[in-house]
Amino acid sequence: MDIDMEQYDQLYRLYKSVDTTTLRGYQEFVDLFPPLSSTVALEQWETASDRLDALKSDITAEFPGTGETYAEIAARLTRDEAFTALDLYSKYDRSVNVLVLDVDETLRSAGDTDNEIPRDTLYLLTQFHEAGVPIVVCTGQTLENVKGFMIQGLGNDLVSSGQMSIVYESGNGVFTPKHSEDTKRLLYERLDNAVVDVFETVRRRVLSEAPEAVGKRCHLQGNEFNVTLKPNAEVGSDNAVEIIDESLRYLCGLVGDAIATQVDDAVDDPAGYARAYFSRDPEILDVLEAGDLSTDADIDDAPTAFRDILERVDLGYYEGDAAELVSLELDKSAGVEEAFDVLGIDDPFALVMGDSKSDLRVMRWVDKNDAGIAAAPAHSSPDVLDHVSSRDDLVYEAGDASTVLRTIYGISLVEQLDEQGE
Repeated sequence: MDIDMEQYDQLYRLYKSVDTTTLRGYQEFVDLFPPLSSTVALEQWETASDRLDALKSDITAEFPGTGETYAEIAARLTRDEAFTALDLYSKYDRSVNVLVLDVDETLRSAGDTDNEIPRDTLYLLTQFHEAGVPIVVCTGQTLENVKGFMIQGLGNDLVSSGQMSIVYESGNGVFTPKHSEDTKRLLYERLDNAVVDVFETVRRRVLSEAPEAVGKRCHLQGNEFNVTLKPNAEVGSDNAVEIIDESLRYLCGLVGDAIATQVDDAVDDPAGYARAYFSRDPEILDVLEAGDLSTDADIDDAPTAFRDILERVDLGYYEGDAAELVSLELDKSAGVEEAFDVLGIDDPFALVMGDSKSDLRVMRWVDKNDAGIAAAPAHSSPDVLDHVSSRDDLVYEAGDASTVLRTIYGISLVEQLDEQGE
């Protein structure tokens, strides 16, 4: 849609005439540092709150009819965030009605936020919740892990509100409290026996038959379905990178062997076929070649039944973090669709935030269906960055997810301005 240029002019006027930096400072202090039992702290908070109200009142008086909304924009968004929000509303003619959020290296970062979700990010999530926007946490982690740190950060009332869903293990299950029989949907139970047997075989053998370089240096994550190897070393360290690279090489061959047990025809080089197939991913190819493993096998020479199963599974590689076997039929996008169904979101326009190729599948799904926009941290995989940059360029620095969340929150404020101007 064509936004009236008056709105752009008004924003220029707002950020030119108002000390928005000071205003945002008061707003952040009031929001993030509530008064404690200390009399001095209470007095400081009340002084900041009064000053905030006075500055907002000045803006309200300067912009008759829309002043309260402009005051909120000025208090919460930087100039760049405000104009980006206006551009996005001009492009899509609607605000975001659901958040789809990866966690690790997206909302939090081991290197920049001490692996904790920053306080301002958590506060923004509560703002969206209070505004009636459902939240879908979409992660490769186990359900219990996700529930634990989300309850710790957001509180049990929000997590169990009925407006939050957890897509865990990259789409194997969906947990949405307060939805009766739909509270937990186990998507992996819908797979046929051949695929399930491959996962069970790999899980049974992955540590017991592992070479010493793998078996004594990593552990199996407690998933319900995926087979995920994690390093015993600190995630992201040089040691962890070495462990996960070696684990990926081993897992690749083991998957080929497990698939071969499911077909009647003899498979002469199942590990070689698997390496050739999975090496189509450039990151996996680099890891395999670094281990002097051949990827030259012609996958077309493999039995049809072998290829059919191979094409239904995938290997996930997360440098220095994890190597895992997943089902292509149960990716994050399938889990997100299921979460939308449980939450009753039949016309989604989602913000999808993530950094890996599993998140990219969700981004591509919403893009294909005109159902949302995507954002990613600057350290994301190249394909993710290419996708995000070519759409709306919502790329942010590690640990600074709040920048994008404020911008997206700003779209709803711009929408209010549009409605107030009608």
